[in-house]
Amino acid sequence: MYSLLLAIIYIAFISLGLPDSLIGASWPVMYRELNVPISYAGIITMIIAGGTIISSLMSDRMTRKFGVGLLTSISVLLTAIALFGFSTSNSFYMLCLFAIPYGIGAGGVDAALNNYVALYYKSRHMSWLHCFWGVGAMISPYIMSYYLMNGLAYNNGYRFVSFIQIGLVAVLFISLPLWRKKESTSINNTDNSKHLTLIESINIKGVKLILITFFAYCALESTTGLWASSYLVEHHNISEEASAKYASLFFFGITLGRFICGFISEMVGDKKLIRYGILICILGVTCLGLPINNNILPLIGLIIIGFGCAPIYPSIIHATPTNFGKGNSQAIIGLQMACAYTGSTFMPPLFGLIIGKLNISLYPFFLLCFAILMLLMSEKLNKMFLKKE
Repeated sequence: MYSLLLAIIYIAFISLGLPDSLIGASWPVMYRELNVPISYAGIITMIIAGGTIISSLMSDRMTRKFGVGLLTSISVLLTAIALFGFSTSNSFYMLCLFAIPYGIGAGGVDAALNNYVALYYKSRHMSWLHCFWGVGAMISPYIMSYYLMNGLAYNNGYRFVSFIQIGLVAVLFISLPLWRKKESTSINNTDNSKHLTLIESINIKGVKLILITFFAYCALESTTGLWASSYLVEHHNISEEASAKYASLFFFGITLGRFICGFISEMVGDKKLIRYGILICILGVTCLGLPINNNILPLIGLIIIGFGCAPIYPSIIHATPTNFGKGNSQAIIGLQMACAYTGSTFMPPLFGLIIGKLNISLYPFFLLCFAILMLLMSEKLNKMFLKKE
């Protein structure tokens, strides 16, 4: 039962990554066919982010009411409906409408599954599961490109991924007895924990520090991924075709790093993995920003940043029940997801505004600010827990 449920969760994490890169892969074609400005992609992603933030904040209440298995099944169903809706949409307004269940479903499954794994499985699985998320995020652009390169409409790509999600929904509903059996010994039946309000969750000692850390991490990760190609073109005079390929080195670093971390996470521990990851990020950003006329160094820097990012997200999530208590973990992980989506939604556009007024050479300095903020907040949290001990 343990192994079968774990296998289903791994499949769910691949599915969680599938929709995340579809819009980016399809938008160069979509905006022309829909006859809207290219910038309108930001409107869709903002709507999706709004939905994810709301569902993340509601995850504690919804998990206690429905259970993780049913909530995950419903959330993936919402995502499948949204993707199928994208495949049938012939106007921008329809995309905006289907972006609502898109975001709500993504946020619900993200918060619920992350907390479930943090509670019941070892840290190596958290690293490998997030590695599998990266696999899903890398697969979907290939699915979309297959249809586009064969002269088919982008709608077919969304439809195919929606069918994958529908298949997962069927598996999840069939597996509900497994989830219920595991949850029969969950925190709701052992420590009489109650639902925490938003204010109560934030006021738990140390929560504000971890939320700032998570915000800074997601701001760094998303800004790095979005602007890497532009930085290579504008600042290092690398061709557009080559820079698009080289920018993926960052995501390669994350995926490889999480795979490796799965083997060492239990020996090293969450706290040290977070610390070492941040320090490696700072090293990578330094390589990216050194004033040396060498195009190899920034490429190495992108891989190093990705490698440093690899353990931070999974380790923060996995440490949450230990740091703040199992009964509080779902509410706090929901808050962490909300902060994550806030950082990843608003900070990359903010950097876009900055370079519009100044220069893209500020890219490494912008990233360094978030890396240092992460380090300061996480180390302050560590000292706080040392005092408690």
